[in-house]
Amino acid sequence: MKLTKLLVAWVSCLVISSAWATNGSFSHGVGQKAQGMGGAGIAFPQDSLAAGINPAGMARVGSRLDAGLTLFRPVRDAEHEGSVFESMNGKFDGNDTKLFLIPEFGYNNLINEHMSLGVSVFGNGGMNTNYDHGIPMFNGAEAPRRTSMNLMQMFIVPSLAWKLNDNHSLGIGINLVAQSLKVRGIQAFDNELFTRHPGKVTNNGTEYSYGAGLRVGWLGQMNKWLSLGATYQSRTYMSDFDDYKGLLAEGGSLDVPETYGAGIAVAFTPKFTVAIDVVQINFSDVDAMGNGGPTTNSKWNPMGSSSGAGFGWDDQTVYKLGLSYQLNPKWQLRAGYNHGDAPMGRKDTLLNILAPATVEDHATLGATWTIDKKSELTFHYMHAFKNEIKGKGSTPEVVHPIFKLGEANIKMHQDSFGIGYSRNF
Repeated sequence: MKLTKLLVAWVSCLVISSAWATNGSFSHGVGQKAQGMGGAGIAFPQDSLAAGINPAGMARVGSRLDAGLTLFRPVRDAEHEGSVFESMNGKFDGNDTKLFLIPEFGYNNLINEHMSLGVSVFGNGGMNTNYDHGIPMFNGAEAPRRTSMNLMQMFIVPSLAWKLNDNHSLGIGINLVAQSLKVRGIQAFDNELFTRHPGKVTNNGTEYSYGAGLRVGWLGQMNKWLSLGATYQSRTYMSDFDDYKGLLAEGGSLDVPETYGAGIAVAFTPKFTVAIDVVQINFSDVDAMGNGGPTTNSKWNPMGSSSGAGFGWDDQTVYKLGLSYQLNPKWQLRAGYNHGDAPMGRKDTLLNILAPATVEDHATLGATWTIDKKSELTFHYMHAFKNEIKGKGSTPEVVHPIFKLGEANIKMHQDSFGIGYSRNF
């Protein structure tokens, strides 16, 4: 009963909290321990959030409960320069909302020595910008002058994992996903010239979307020092955002992209392990993400149509490196690095003012303090280094090439600090 109440409380926090992503629209890692290792964990499960990385790992973490909270601070800015319309030019601060709290929860129960049943609950990612004084090209002189976008995603992943033998395990999880979207201040595109669905582009409050997908994985302990893992997450088909079907391609569809990856963990000594993951995220398969903006197509297609303008995100390959060192019986130390090329190019910076996912390189630190035989506290810190993408051909020409609308430049850096409590049963 106490566990049920705790889970309900944690899910409630997730529903009302905002999240941001560091690898495109995905977080750099799931669980405090993996986040301290650059997100690596496909072949190195450490807690009951493992189903969010590789569900096969749940067979290896024992019966346990994990609950964590991350304080996240993204710093995002935009600039418009070179327009013949001087009122459009300027620098814009997208940080009217500065701090975000992101909870996570996991529980795993060993049914017997071969099988486990668990659940992992976490904020997978999202997008948030809040330009208090607006973006002139988006809202012109019309109210509201504030330009903002807030996309939140929550994953609940019930999982079943079993050991085929002492060395190999398989896992399966169901991605139960809820997401919300709120957009304000882009009235300039809310008309028949730009969209197939006028009145369904902006300023329609918060709307929710739900969907489900599949997650599977394998984990192999090849010998005493080498572990290998592989995982696959299907595309998660979400219900449409009907109130924003004039903004998002395919009439408001915003699915969660397919991902897959492989990992290796090498225990160089009983105390020191190195884990490496490579993960592929197929953003381009989701039209709202993968379709290019107005300057990347030969002709203008109305927003909201299947071939309408999107954020122009390419598929992303993410490389994750994590180090773990058992300093003494009380302290385990971690460090990591994470890299993924920014998914958008210089031609697609205009709409990405709303979602400037420009960061590419992340450095992480982490530690676990063992309180007693059953309890521990884990900490992580992540810094995503500033990266700017300067637009080139990012805005369309109007009437005649002489009336240039200039270029959109976007940049961002991030910091996060998290703490988690774990208890073994």
